[in-house]
Amino acid sequence: MKDFLTIPDYSSQELQTILDLALQLKEEWKKDGNIPRLQDKVLAMIFQKPSLRTRVSFDMAMRHLGGDALYLSPAEIGLGERESIADVARVISGYVDAVMARVFEHRHVEELARWASIPVINGLSDYNHPCQALSDALTILEKKGTLKGVHVSFIGDGNNVAVSLMQICAKMGAHFTIANPPGYDMPAPAIQEGQKIAEGSGASIRLLHDPQKAANNADVLYTDTWISMGQSEEAKKRRKVFPPFQVNQKLVSLAKEDAIVMHCLPAHRGEEITDEVADGPHSALFPQAHNRLHAQKGLLVHLLT
Repeated sequence: MKDFLTIPDYSSQELQTILDLALQLKEEWKKDGNIPRLQDKVLAMIFQKPSLRTRVSFDMAMRHLGGDALYLSPAEIGLGERESIADVARVISGYVDAVMARVFEHRHVEELARWASIPVINGLSDYNHPCQALSDALTILEKKGTLKGVHVSFIGDGNNVAVSLMQICAKMGAHFTIANPPGYDMPAPAIQEGQKIAEGSGASIRLLHDPQKAANNADVLYTDTWISMGQSEEAKKRRKVFPPFQVNQKLVSLAKEDAIVMHCLPAHRGEEITDEVADGPHSALFPQAHNRLHAQKGLLVHLLT
């Protein structure tokens, strides 16, 4: 694959290769410092949506690997507005070695990939978040020793993060459960695709509306914000619907004793997760955030060497 747009584009073997490479690069970084595997390579980072973790982790990933990263703000490009996406893709392909785009609409990153002659990485879209899923899988692999057979329960909105998490669980043989309020499901096509993938890996996918049932005997509890970027008009309504889906100590007590709690961040403490859980003994929030760096290093080396 030239690009990294969605998890289903990659086989389980290819995803495992990227994860193994991420683990290797992380160990090398701890022991020997940085090895310039991407010497003189440049990554362009196109942002329609701001992000702490995406910007810093990709920037530092390129620095660790001996390359460089170029930040392009919404005002500098105006993707699809000031200039057509096709023209942006063809121009930037002559300047840099790869593009990471964090966009509102998934079709924008697809169009970038269609017209670019260099690898395009989806840094987030309204449909999915595959880079986050890589980091999530890496974290579970480190904490649990495997992904195969691990029970992962997502509590909350069936959003882009949930979609990619479901897809990578299905690919790697982990059992995925989501508990969301009625009407806040993942997109039906994504569910159908995930179920098809799971049939081939021995994984299972459960779609629930009961957070307690989802948390029962889980190895991993995962949550995300109730109100994603661009949903501010729904904030009042969502804050009335989602409180029963808060990940708190009572919910965590239903999971396995050695369960870990994950969140892609930023966390709205007191809403989808409590301080007691976010800072408690089950929390993997910050190792998970730090693994964005290492998972993306594995991805960049995979795409550019």
